[in-house]
Amino acid sequence: MISYHGYSDGSGEYFLSVDSDKCNGCQKCINKCPQNILHIELMFIDLEDKPIAAVKKEQCNKIRYTCTQQCNPEKNQTPCILCCPTNAITCHFTPTTK
Repeated sequence: MISYHGYSDGSGEYFLSVDSDKCNGCQKCINKCPQNILHIELMFIDLEDKPIAAVKKEQCNKIRYTCTQQCNPEKNQTPCILCCPTNAITCHFTPTTK
């Protein structure tokens, strides 16, 4: 299951997604995130609680600004993506063009 963390508005769509089938809860992404927006969340998957990386709820509405300060989400070159050993994280930053 893929969980999406972020928002969309008139300026575009800004999401970080985590594939729970791939995420092993290793916390490498959490340790690498320069903005400290990630944490481990327990998700009920396949009849058990599984630790999955997720964006902190208070950061979801600000992810566009938080991630672009030090990372390169438009090119999927963020530290969290690059350090993930299972390729469970993806950025979806699509500004609306006029």
